[in-house]
Amino acid sequence: MLFLIIAKLMKQMKNSLSIIFVIFIFTISSCTKTNVNPNIPKAIIRIDIDPNSTFYQSLNTVGGWTYIADGDQGALISKESRGVIIYRSSQNEFKAYDRIPPNNPDKCCSDDNVCTKLIVGENFPFAKDPCTGNLYSLLDGSLFKGSGQYPMIEYHAVYDGALLHVFN
Repeated sequence: MLFLIIAKLMKQMKNSLSIIFVIFIFTISSCTKTNVNPNIPKAIIRIDIDPNSTFYQSLNTVGGWTYIADGDQGALISKESRGVIIYRSSQNEFKAYDRIPPNNPDKCCSDDNVCTKLIVGENFPFAKDPCTGNLYSLLDGSLFKGSGQYPMIEYHAVYDGALLHVFN
């Protein structure tokens, strides 16, 4: 009698494990990224700044933004990048985007290999690709106006209350 009860429980556990396994496989297979931007630069990004300092006065308030280039206050940005745009989205949150246009990044390069960079300026709260005219939102990096399938290239931005750390 005990043997039949144990056999029945094992059969139920086997069915449960099969269902859990199928759900697990389905979950794993649905997590693959199929729309990865091939234009993401293989760059090294290491930025550590105090966004509340007078040097970065434009970042002192929510909605502020600035450009960071290699060497700015010790920033390490390898040559594969065209620089970084940092945007303060709230008191404790920042966004960091590469200035390389995510769609057709080399469309407007000169003979001496100087290429277009995304610009904010008078386009705020958007970044503009001056070559294609595409506009990208600084809030989430999405393409707001123009053609293309990729959003801005975003880096990790971690604010610990004193320093902002941007990295990839």
